[in-house]
Amino acid sequence: MQKKPGASTDQRSGSANGSGKADRQEQSSGPRYPIESVDNALKLLLMLRDRPAISLSDASEDLSVARSTAHRLLAMLAYHGFVRQDPVTKAYAAGPVLTEISFAALRDSDIRPKARPFIEELVREVGETVHLVMLNGTQVLFTDCVEGNRALRAGSRVGTRLPAHCTAGGKVLLAELPDDQIRELYRDEELEQLTARSVTTVTGLLASVDETRRHGYALNDGESEEELRAVAVAIRDPVGRVRAAITLSAPGYRLPPDQVPGVVAAMRRTANRIGEILL
Repeated sequence: MQKKPGASTDQRSGSANGSGKADRQEQSSGPRYPIESVDNALKLLLMLRDRPAISLSDASEDLSVARSTAHRLLAMLAYHGFVRQDPVTKAYAAGPVLTEISFAALRDSDIRPKARPFIEELVREVGETVHLVMLNGTQVLFTDCVEGNRALRAGSRVGTRLPAHCTAGGKVLLAELPDDQIRELYRDEELEQLTARSVTTVTGLLASVDETRRHGYALNDGESEEELRAVAVAIRDPVGRVRAAITLSAPGYRLPPDQVPGVVAAMRRTANRIGEILL
């Protein structure tokens, strides 16, 4: 029997519509044909979004899989550079590939080219190193830097991550979150210490964050590195959203308490100028 004109076209149209609807349902409810090993590997990467490191037992417990299975997943992620294992603690932290992906994801909406001229001007004014930083879970990512012109100065940390609670930039960005969300990020009361002056508990972090909210800037007094002092302010776009922060670092003796207000004033002017041109 000869097909009626248009019959096959209608069928194709219906199939295409059905496929589009199925795709939309799949995006909202998950894939129709999930691959468990891939799903578990991605869950491990999501865990590192909110934690500085995960142990083998953490991975096994959170994924509800055997330790041997968790070990194979982490070993494969380490092989491709997505995670790295600490040789002492044996815990797994974000690897270099995740940092590269972070920069790639930021490329199109990157504020670095827009912020760079203003940061350079600020460094010429104050003579100290300034970083542009962003919050990534419980870590702060250093995305750009202009070093100061002093012989003894803070060096660039571009591409590295540090625990947010140990840095001025991390604390000023955490201050934008409500306390309950901060507690969700930090599941354990005890916090990692980088120096003897680092905040050691979530309760202490919340107190520091509250102080940051009151003052409108954050301080790091030897909490990430001995003898290093830093101050940070947030960058807000024209609608008030916090997009990043700038943090100024210097040897402690060159940033005494009586000089902080003047430095903060200069940094706020810079942050405001950057924020005004962000869309």
